[in-house]
Amino acid sequence: MVRFAANLSMMFCEVDFLDRFEAAARAGFKGVEFRFPYDFSADEISMRLEANGLKQVLFNTPAGNWDAGERGTACNPSRIDEFREGIALAIDYAKVLECGQLHCMAGLTPEGAAASEIRKTYVENLRFASAEMEKAGIKCLMEMINTRDIPGFYLNRSAQAEEIMEEAASGNLYMQYDIYHMQIMEGDLAPTIERLLSKIAHMQLADTPGRNEPGTGEINYPFLFGHIDRAGYEGWIGCEYNPAGATLEGLGWLRSA
Repeated sequence: MVRFAANLSMMFCEVDFLDRFEAAARAGFKGVEFRFPYDFSADEISMRLEANGLKQVLFNTPAGNWDAGERGTACNPSRIDEFREGIALAIDYAKVLECGQLHCMAGLTPEGAAASEIRKTYVENLRFASAEMEKAGIKCLMEMINTRDIPGFYLNRSAQAEEIMEEAASGNLYMQYDIYHMQIMEGDLAPTIERLLSKIAHMQLADTPGRNEPGTGEINYPFLFGHIDRAGYEGWIGCEYNPAGATLEGLGWLRSA
């Protein structure tokens, strides 16, 4: 059965971040994800998880200055030390939160750097991150993100991710397959998910256009959920969408699913 995790960076924003754990649990979620935990202590978040019977499914490694528009540093040749320091911090948090997977955002393609150097940096950083995470029993994830929402994002197609995974040659490197992003970039969702299933450790969803709840756009989610289930996917699906209204009012799709 498909399992859904609430994304607390986008859902339940009617209340403060630390109160969203209780709100998600009351709505019936058993797992949660969010972008970043670093504004709070790991112990503080851990207490919220435990108090509400929730599993921490995923969060991102540090992505640079998010408020200034940065979206990761993994492909940036001038910020390798910063990236690797961020991996250590993320692992420390993941251990406390008992989170078994972390996402390394590739980042925007840096200006002025050669394409070969960017590719080399990204691959070597993923090798480093996946090896360090493996020591801690944590999966290292990479996500393809659409270039309409984030122009210039380095990793944006599944074929590109496959090539990089092959080059990195790590047994602890997996895809984070976001249905919303991949519908925008390449479509052909059902057969692509089935073909890549052994490489996908985590999935996310939103409908398009609008990035709202399933059922508000063009993606046939009832069919897709059944297809993903029949294919044998055993991971979580993170609900990384912007509620069209109040979060609870938009959860009819979840009850149906």
